[in-house]
Amino acid sequence: MRNPHTRTTRRTRTTLRRAVGAATAGLLCAAGLAAPALAAAPAQEPVAPAQEPAAPALADGLALTPPMGFNNWNSTHCRADFNETMVKGIADLFVAKGLKDAGYRYVNLDDCWALPQRDADGKLVPDPARFPNGIKAVADYVHSKGLKLGIYTSAGTKTCNSAGFPGALGHEYSDAQQFADWGVDYLKYDNCNNQGVDARQRYTTMRDALKATGRPIVYSICEWGQNKPWEWAADVGHLWRTTGDISDNWGSMLSILKQNLPLAPYAGPGHWNDPDMLEVGNGGMTDTEYRSHFSLWSVMAAPLLIGTDLRKASQATFDILDDKEVIAVDQDPLGKQGTVVTSAGGRWVIAKEMKDGSRAVALFNESGTAQRIATSASAVGLPDATAYTQRDLWQHKSYNTAGTIAATVPAHGTVLLRVSADPRWAAHPPAAELGLDGSPLLEAGRPATLTSTVTDLGRTPARQVSVALTAPDGWTVRPSSATTATALATGGTLRTGWTVTAPAGTPTGSYGLTLQTRYLSPTGQRVTSALPLTASVVVRPPAGTSYLSDLSWLSATSGWGPVERDTSNGESAGGDGHPITIGGTVYTKGLGVHAPSDVSFYTGKACSKVTADVGVDDEKGTKGTVTFEIWADGTKVASTGVLTNAMPAQHLTADITGAQAFRLVVTDAGDGNDSDHADWADAQVSC
Repeated sequence: MRNPHTRTTRRTRTTLRRAVGAATAGLLCAAGLAAPALAAAPAQEPVAPAQEPAAPALADGLALTPPMGFNNWNSTHCRADFNETMVKGIADLFVAKGLKDAGYRYVNLDDCWALPQRDADGKLVPDPARFPNGIKAVADYVHSKGLKLGIYTSAGTKTCNSAGFPGALGHEYSDAQQFADWGVDYLKYDNCNNQGVDARQRYTTMRDALKATGRPIVYSICEWGQNKPWEWAADVGHLWRTTGDISDNWGSMLSILKQNLPLAPYAGPGHWNDPDMLEVGNGGMTDTEYRSHFSLWSVMAAPLLIGTDLRKASQATFDILDDKEVIAVDQDPLGKQGTVVTSAGGRWVIAKEMKDGSRAVALFNESGTAQRIATSASAVGLPDATAYTQRDLWQHKSYNTAGTIAATVPAHGTVLLRVSADPRWAAHPPAAELGLDGSPLLEAGRPATLTSTVTDLGRTPARQVSVALTAPDGWTVRPSSATTATALATGGTLRTGWTVTAPAGTPTGSYGLTLQTRYLSPTGQRVTSALPLTASVVVRPPAGTSYLSDLSWLSATSGWGPVERDTSNGESAGGDGHPITIGGTVYTKGLGVHAPSDVSFYTGKACSKVTADVGVDDEKGTKGTVTFEIWADGTKVASTGVLTNAMPAQHLTADITGAQAFRLVVTDAGDGNDSDHADWADAQVSC
């Protein structure tokens, strides 16, 4: 649950989360984690979980697979268009767009459905402007479509919205009975204004109240992971939030992923880790990032609750949300949550055991440029076999592999595979891995040398292999070596050199390249495979010393709000910061960010040194803990220890001689990113 008004209020709620039991009228924000821009910094390794869940699951037969449905909050908040008409319209779209057929069942109301006061009998009153026919009428309509209705309240005296709608603390049995009488099938139970009452007590009381109604109601505990519900709530609720609220940005999604992954041992049929609702389609991420979001939630066996306004959703959004092969990973009846196999350098391999013995394998690229990610059938837990069937769940194509599982994964992308020791592997063509070596950074008018690779990963040979590289109109692309091969045996590679030139005068920015291969399987099946890539047209900094805030960056990410030039980070829109101030010293030049953050610059091997005075901005009082790092072509060349608001600015110098690019990285020091306003004051580069 979130406040619909301001990012500042979100940050207030993040602070309040840390005071367990404090009365809150603010909001919980999702901890954002920025993605690296070039090569990823070493991934924050998830903490090791305990080996076994602490309690048995509820034995009521509910939520045996992760709940799937819709919740209005991420797209509508408390706007006037959250009403009976909208809810019925969502139910209609579930049917019309095939979402019901794909497994989505719950149409859930979030906060703001009630009046601010109970009636004379202490009963909850639906807002007559929003729901003129009451909640039961809405439930009846939703049920008529073969769907289920969910509702929201808080385990406190008021809900989380700043308007303060009635919470259920002290009214658990009465409210639960109202929900049951209305035909509610799902309850999301939030954590605001809890008056310091023990969390386990509050959530257990509502469990008992729901049970007393005799109606089967899925129970979603939303206490944000404050009290480690995974350790005690398996026999209390059917799912529990493990993190703060998600936001519609890459950093938030990534941070939540990393918090939820270590909790795999606690998930299973009837008791699920909940990393919050989906943001797919809300506009803050690219379709590539949304496919990663959906893939990763599915491999983590997370509840899939759509958070976008389906009345306005694009076809691309529906294509993500109703991909039945990806959904099948989430809904696998074995109920295992995926676990991390490797994560070095932002190259994540996450594997999920499936009931049929196969493995769902997510090859996830955290970084801002394409990376090769590789593992093996044995590493993901499959038995020894001559060969394996590998199904690409987004491309809906099957191949055979001799055991290597690998792909070049675009920036922020995920390749989701289902791999099995299938004796019918020979019926599929061999898997071919595409790759491109060399820098994706080009200066306009100057030729760049790249090398493409096509590698046969299959047990069978690939025949009549060809490769092509295409670039935008007007660019020159010329091969410098062979583009065809008669055949490639297992492990064989066709390596082709290319000279790529962007025309002189090409504006700086990102441009698409496509690497494509064609080949024949032993059975004569024609196979075409393509790898989309990104090239950046760049310019070198001028000779001499320049302030970084005066230069164009390659990419920039920030935990909250954009990276700011010559001001602090204001957490929301661009230009909402203040003068950079560290330890009472005001700086007129610099970069203001919010941890975790990553800003990259191109140097073309023409620069030697980066300097800055770094620290936590004074504007957050005593709050904020961060670390600063400078990376040159994937190597960390300078760093600080943990810096707090109480410390003066620390001067940081890095030797970047010979580097093609460098990155300014700020981490949250491992304790979450509450109030982590970090400044690169007087940041300069010498070239």
